Amino acid sequence: MKAHLRDDAHTAALGLALARALLPGLAIHLHGDLGAGKTALTRALLHAAGHVGNVKSPTYTLSEPYRITLDGAPVNVIHYDLYRMGSPEEFLDAGFREDFDGHNICIVEWPDKAAGVLPPPDLAITLSVAGEGRDVELQAFSALGTSCLQRLHFPPIL
Repeated sequence: MKAHLRDDAHTAALGLALARALLPGLAIHLHGDLGAGKTALTRALLHAAGHVGNVKSPTYTLSEPYRITLDGAPVNVIHYDLYRMGSPEEFLDAGFREDFDGHNICIVEWPDKAAGVLPPPDLAITLSVAGEGRDVELQAFSALGTSCLQRLHFPPIL
């Protein structure tokens, strides 16, 4: 699925649509240059999923956990920003791989920084700056990712 997000409100609308389509165990990889909107999309998704409070970029902490409720059950969402990682081994040394347990929802910015050790995505989202807005492409790489995209109600514009 491809779409053009013409402004921040449209990015927030995609975050809302994604929040409604989330499934426990999803691994989501976010791709895009600095400033492409990866954290903005994650923030919108978490707020739409019911997180109340600040959603900060985990640039320095590498990960930030959140607790939401999906279909009446509590689910952990862990937001990673691997931009500052020096090597894929740092991902393993931090114990992050254990978070990909089939129950947590893991959202990973800069997944290439953990290439070879990061579990594969169920869903990959690529964002790129396009004029005043952003272009976005969502791709499923598993049955879980396909289910998420099938549940997603967001009009493709491209």
